[in-house]
Amino acid sequence: MPARAIFLLVLLLTFSGITLSLAKFDLPAPKAAAAQSFVGFDRNDYPGDAALTVLRKSYSFSSYWLSPPPGAKKNSWIGKRAALQSQGFGFLLLYQGRTSSQIPKDKIAVDAGVADAQDAAAAARREGFAEGSVIFLDEEEGGRYFPGQHLYLRTWAEALNKEHFRPGIYCSGIAVDEGEGLSVITADDIREHIGVLDVVFWVYNDACPPSPGCGVSKNPPAPSASGVAYASVWQYVRSPREKKIARHCRGYANDGNCYAPGDAKHQWFLDVNVATTPDPSAPSLVNLLKR
Repeated sequence: MPARAIFLLVLLLTFSGITLSLAKFDLPAPKAAAAQSFVGFDRNDYPGDAALTVLRKSYSFSSYWLSPPPGAKKNSWIGKRAALQSQGFGFLLLYQGRTSSQIPKDKIAVDAGVADAQDAAAAARREGFAEGSVIFLDEEEGGRYFPGQHLYLRTWAEALNKEHFRPGIYCSGIAVDEGEGLSVITADDIREHIGVLDVVFWVYNDACPPSPGCGVSKNPPAPSASGVAYASVWQYVRSPREKKIARHCRGYANDGNCYAPGDAKHQWFLDVNVATTPDPSAPSLVNLLKR
């Protein structure tokens, strides 16, 4: 090959290499993967060991009461952590909170907050849950809270932090009309007054929309679709169906309850949730490093 041709070939290859190298910088940045949501169930009574295989086909996590649930004197979840964990379930740890009528005075609210936090932490340790786990205080009253309720919640959150567990609140994410064009969402009211950082919110809003109704979607919505942007967990189905709030929702059985897709005999009615993680109560690395 003539020297001139060799020179031109080398020059062409060099130029091509430079062009390809520069082209790398012009490639569009890869799109970030969409955040995934995970579906789980909760109920007041433990469904039984035989139910777990069926429920695990549809749900990533389960509730786990550390106290008797509302209206009950006993807790059927105690001692069931290993059975649930062996099936691959994550957890939503729950502890029953006080109602407004139970904390009429500030001193009662403070004492109750400390006592409940200590009891919740002790129960979590007995059941084998690690420090740093999120424990959700069950607050089912909707609307705006009065100062004694806020004092109770703040005291509980502070005392739970001292026990080395992370506080969470289960509460309403439904807007309540207060008249004169005003409304309040309980989660917003609590968040504004609790005065403790890093509280995790699990909100319920089973109105359709935003709730998709009773069912398990292949692409479940994010908890923020509840209308509470900072929610980590969204309960979008409650059983039995609330006649006023969820009257436009589909998928419920004739008895008004929601059941797992694999529960053909309708043995275990459920509440259904979505979360940003398959194990919503698991300790986060950030919070573990803080302790």
